[in-house]
Amino acid sequence: MSRVQLALNVSDLDDAVTFYSRLFQAEPAKRRPGYANFAIADPPLKLVLLESADAEERGSGVAGALNHLGVEVADAGAVTAATKRLTDAGLATAAEENSTCCYATQDKVWVADPDGAPWEVYTVLADAPATVSFPGRVGVSACCGATASADLPAAAACC
Repeated sequence: MSRVQLALNVSDLDDAVTFYSRLFQAEPAKRRPGYANFAIADPPLKLVLLESADAEERGSGVAGALNHLGVEVADAGAVTAATKRLTDAGLATAAEENSTCCYATQDKVWVADPDGAPWEVYTVLADAPATVSFPGRVGVSACCGATASADLPAAAACC
């Protein structure tokens, strides 16, 4: 079996476990003081959460290197289903339809984890026209053209 591991620093482990349990419909496989991990089957992912309340001490990762996180799904119906599931789970969502971003036309829904990391559940509808000249990055106002909801960080309004 192969899967990607994603290790995230979080400021509040309980809040993060609640959020990721809702996002992935799974409970942690292991939980210890300041630590939790999930063995997600779909998509195949080992998610590791490491608690550190002090942002200055949150590990050796490159500050600002994380752009956003996402789960690609098969079609627009799966995005609609994810939007309903996440909303029903009490998470603030921001949906986008037919948005051109990251050199593709996509349907997507955004949620933010308790520390503000933007997650998208998305499907690619088509390749972007050759005239598109921006790659799409979180926080770039030219990308996607959407606005964030009051409950999501402004960065989550764009891919």
